[in-house]
Amino acid sequence: MLQIITLILVTIVLAILLFLIFGRRWIFKAIVKKIGNIIFTDSYQENLIELIPGLAHVGLQNMLENNLRADSGEVLHRPIGGSRSWPHLSSLTFIPAQITTFPTDSDDEVDVKITIGPKAKKPLNAEIPLLISGMAYGLALSEHVRMALAKAAKEVNTAINTGEGVVLPEELKLGGKLILQFSKTAWAKEQKLYKQVDMIEIKLGQGAKMGMGAKIQPENLTGRARKLMGLKEGEVAQIYEHFFDDQTIDDLKDLVKELRKVSGGVPIGVKIAAGGRLEEDIEASLHLGIDFISIDGGQGSTHGGAPILSDSFGIPTLHAVVRAVNHLERLGKKDSVSLIVSGGLFTPSEFLKVLALGADAVYIGSALLFAVTHNQSLKAVPFEPPTEVAFHEGKFANQFNIDDGAQAAANYLTSSVEEIKEGIRAMGKHSLKEISRQDLVSFDETTAKFVGVPFSFVPWSDMKNEEG
Repeated sequence: MLQIITLILVTIVLAILLFLIFGRRWIFKAIVKKIGNIIFTDSYQENLIELIPGLAHVGLQNMLENNLRADSGEVLHRPIGGSRSWPHLSSLTFIPAQITTFPTDSDDEVDVKITIGPKAKKPLNAEIPLLISGMAYGLALSEHVRMALAKAAKEVNTAINTGEGVVLPEELKLGGKLILQFSKTAWAKEQKLYKQVDMIEIKLGQGAKMGMGAKIQPENLTGRARKLMGLKEGEVAQIYEHFFDDQTIDDLKDLVKELRKVSGGVPIGVKIAAGGRLEEDIEASLHLGIDFISIDGGQGSTHGGAPILSDSFGIPTLHAVVRAVNHLERLGKKDSVSLIVSGGLFTPSEFLKVLALGADAVYIGSALLFAVTHNQSLKAVPFEPPTEVAFHEGKFANQFNIDDGAQAAANYLTSSVEEIKEGIRAMGKHSLKEISRQDLVSFDETTAKFVGVPFSFVPWSDMKNEEG
């Protein structure tokens, strides 16, 4: 099937090239006539047009992925998450300030600083509400890309998460704000490391892989990363499903206490995938005595996860942030336990909507991955995907320029924050802290109902009277 598609595309391209080169209509016409005769006369069972209903029925992505399953006989590890369409934030819009209230002058500064873990001994403070998500060195990103992101985080004064990989010594020396992801691995467990970071996130799950681990074969993890992880030659890198044998909730509670003590009081939190029992997961997390919760919606992505996990587990990020905020407020914990949200968030408007709904910060992953590679991705395309310049085992990883990547990532973050500030000014506000769901409406009635904002078909005065 793939060979047929390739043959058709090659034939068409060659026909166009011949026409452009020789300017001879008869050549192009002869090729088209030949293809046309085949399509118009072959029986349906052996006709190329069988692809049309076939692809419509199965879907191009499903067909290609099933061919990969047929070839390997193994679980697929799809990079950059799933492709299914989830209910998202597009039906939410902000209320502009015009006459009843006035917009803020463009020369006025807007405060977008954040604090994560306000009750911790050493809260994490950042100049912007955008944090760099956990994209691990070795398991996902190359050393060059990892360092570029770390430099960008320092330049804009935000924090970067280590992900499940080993921590680069150069990244520690850089002196930027670092969030250690305490993962179900044997590496990155040195106590001296806990004292060098600004926050620790215990990873229990994520949106694209839930709570599952992984086994990385030696051929897929080479070079310096293996040495820093303490792996022997030929040894498989193991990410487990649990931290302890016969793990209990009390084991995790003791872990939180130990990390808080050894680290000197930095915020300690958990990362979980947003699921149908989100409220129960939040209450169990609070039982651990944490300072923050990171919630990854169903649109979250990863370097490589089974399609069944990214496509058919979890709940949408929109549903997750609304339910999480509502539950933390019901429990009286919203002001003391910070909420970080991620999963399918790519634009400044999406970041600001999630913050308006009650998140204290946003993790950015995939969007920043494409930003940091910027025009360096042209080293890979069109014959390889752009991530081949970013991933640790990518064919063009060694060609990645750290300084260019750092500047591109910093520019992306700066541009996004400036756009967020523009949105805040358009609402007549001067600070991110002034923004709430009261500044939103929805043109989808169901979304409006469950988010708790006005339906845009109903006059604002009517909505206010109903609330009264």
